[in-house]
Amino acid sequence: MASFRTRLTLLGSAAALTAGALAPAQLVGAQPAAAASYEWVALGDSYTAGVIPAAGDTFEVPRDGCERTDQSYPQVIDRDLGSLIELTNVSCGAATIQDVTFRAQEPIGRHLPPFSEDPDYPFPPVPPQSEAVGPGTDVITVGVGGNTLGFADILRTCLELGSGSGGVGTPCRDGLADDIPARLTKVGKDYDEMLTVLHERAPHAKVLAVGYPTVIPKDTTKCRYNDLEQFGPITQGDLDWLRQDVLEPLNKAIEKSAGTQDTATFVNLYDSTENHSVCDAGKWVEGVLASGSFEPALVHPNARGHKNAADHVTSAILNSIGVD
Repeated sequence: MASFRTRLTLLGSAAALTAGALAPAQLVGAQPAAAASYEWVALGDSYTAGVIPAAGDTFEVPRDGCERTDQSYPQVIDRDLGSLIELTNVSCGAATIQDVTFRAQEPIGRHLPPFSEDPDYPFPPVPPQSEAVGPGTDVITVGVGGNTLGFADILRTCLELGSGSGGVGTPCRDGLADDIPARLTKVGKDYDEMLTVLHERAPHAKVLAVGYPTVIPKDTTKCRYNDLEQFGPITQGDLDWLRQDVLEPLNKAIEKSAGTQDTATFVNLYDSTENHSVCDAGKWVEGVLASGSFEPALVHPNARGHKNAADHVTSAILNSIGVD
């Protein structure tokens, strides 16, 4: 999406012209005053925070275990928009909707046994993310829901059940399908509650509910069985089930909740990432292991995926603050 970069160019040009027109003659050579900024709070889980090395380096010192990375989309947007937006990024890996709304979270860092051990684990709890929102907040972005659904546990179960299957059948669907509707219902209920709390804390803020990207392609024959840079031993049948009955309904649940409030807008990342799934050559989401590095990625967006998210979220932010 190129439109937001055009907007930024126009914004910069307009700001420069305005500053030149209003500056007294004796101050023409002086440093112009900083542009007025809007307050933006970024909330969310690992798909917002970044978390994996393929999404950049963590930058908190000392680490709090949330694993925000410098190539995650909030940080990319913060650099692109400069002084127009003041960012507070409290997104945190493994966050649930309730961790955003009212519950203190105990971050896990990169402590993901048996894949990796984090020498700094355990980390102290971090406050509920909604506490970063206040009456002066202009824009809230929130990307959350996958951990309330339990997608990491579902993925782990599918890996275990797929082992030894030879890629045949749907062992994961057979074991978990009956439980998915209740999980999706909880996502919708918790999301509605979260949006209500955010509106109470920031009555004038625009909330941008950021959906999840395409993780599994429509054509799952692209996915190689037992390839850990993709989905490892998860069967093709289970991948089709995960896409159709788990991940696409998750996005629909988020979109539905956002549609119930006048101050909320759904940001669709699914369509723009359709040809950049874990199993595509130009992937924007890493597989169980990151391509070429054997580092745990556990199906998370890489820097290219975050760049795409940044483009779409930036456009939504500019629209929300009235920048055409």
